Amino acid sequence: MTEDAEEKRNEKTGDLSYLEKATLLALDELNGEASPDEILEEGELDKKVKVMNAISWLKSKDMVAVEEEVKHYYKLVKKSAAKKDLPERKALKFLDKKAGKCSISTLKEESDLSKNEVGIALGWLKDKDWAKIVKENGESFLEITKKGRNALKEKGRDEKLIKKLGKEEKLWEYEVDKYTIKKLLSRKEILSKNREVSRTVKLTEKGKKELEKGIELRLQINQLTPEIIRTGAWKEARLRPYDVKAYAPKKFGGKKHPVKREMDKVRRVFLEMGFTEMKYDVIQPAFWNFDALFSPQHHPARDLQDTFYMKEPRELELPEEKVERIKKVHEDGGDTRSKGWQYPWSKDEAKKAVLRTHTTVASIRYLSENPEPPVKAFSVDWNYRSEKPDPTHLSEFVQIEGIVMEKNASMNMLIGMMKEFYLKMGFEDIKVRPSYFPFTEPSLEVFAKWKDDYLEMGGAGVFRREVLEPHGIDYPVIAWGLGLERLVMLRLGWDDIRECYSNDIETLREYPL
Repeated sequence: MTEDAEEKRNEKTGDLSYLEKATLLALDELNGEASPDEILEEGELDKKVKVMNAISWLKSKDMVAVEEEVKHYYKLVKKSAAKKDLPERKALKFLDKKAGKCSISTLKEESDLSKNEVGIALGWLKDKDWAKIVKENGESFLEITKKGRNALKEKGRDEKLIKKLGKEEKLWEYEVDKYTIKKLLSRKEILSKNREVSRTVKLTEKGKKELEKGIELRLQINQLTPEIIRTGAWKEARLRPYDVKAYAPKKFGGKKHPVKREMDKVRRVFLEMGFTEMKYDVIQPAFWNFDALFSPQHHPARDLQDTFYMKEPRELELPEEKVERIKKVHEDGGDTRSKGWQYPWSKDEAKKAVLRTHTTVASIRYLSENPEPPVKAFSVDWNYRSEKPDPTHLSEFVQIEGIVMEKNASMNMLIGMMKEFYLKMGFEDIKVRPSYFPFTEPSLEVFAKWKDDYLEMGGAGVFRREVLEPHGIDYPVIAWGLGLERLVMLRLGWDDIRECYSNDIETLREYPL
């Protein structure tokens, strides 16, 4: 063959790898139809995985067709099952020893059945009609039936099948009784259903035409290495052409969970704006979670259906130097010019331990420890409420909390702060509207424009005097509490808050960095 002729042939078959060529040649020797194992044995290939890879590529090029036949078989989960009696068989034998009748309490106490096996045995004795339950003098008794008597002489179909599987390792679906198999599969830890796929590979017309052109197995280099270049081995081999249209599997590197990523971004923005991060435990006394924020002890938010109360610890210690001031503010307003809530405040109620329902706990505790301006602090952390999860609510969520205390703190400053924060988070159009929140006055809601709509992001306002006065704070404090999951949902185009925590691996792999 001339060099020109060889070049032309290589050009025609240049899109086939060495493995693909070897597989086609093996199929040709096997009259155009064979299993992967037969191809492995016939061809110049050393591993089945290579054969399967070659078949997959040839199939994508329409040079072979693959027919699959799926067959099911059954095995014992544990081989020891073939040597043991089923729980109902043990119970039947025990009944026989007791002259065919005994109380259920006797079965539990005197038989060798475990507590779990007793329940199983009772169910199957009734299902198989081996025994019936009768009531006598307020006590339940098991009484053997006619079928149960017959069962003492001969094993049931399920027991025979278990014994057969103990000898034969596995049975194909066409070898077993479907009703018996269905019954055994309904029981745990006895049978397993498995599948076996047999494949037949056939040459297509396109594959036959490729063979007719002539295929020569020749060392092929898929990837150049320094060793191949140094030794000159590339001169004697054929370099495989690179197919830019060939399928390549996606590679997914490690990356942060979208919620954690958003938390880190919020943290970075506030730190860049000169804020200090606040950190406090998620378990707090109701004192800090409610009372210190001027939330009355009869408020619905403190009910069990809204708040998680701890069993251990049930109560937490209170800062005694603050208790009397908080009490007076609740009962008659103290020195705030407010009338308070006009009820007898309970210290025991304030001691109750709760999972914090908002990170405003962090704000008031931080202010209590730092009553002098300037204060600029933030928190981005977890909170818990007794909510039934739905597309807009979760029982566990992240809140973005922030406070600024200084002599000239005002609503204008608060609005400017919100606009600056959301601008840094990627939202250019922000608007606010008046609202009401229990511990701020005046209050407002923050909305960010996303596509064509304004979406609510959270609430903000100026802390009431009833919140600040007990801690000796004489300066205005602006504060906000914003939702983090909403930011994640907007960024990723989700409309159900539960998607933030579904942890579906495909979704997490696909979300953009």
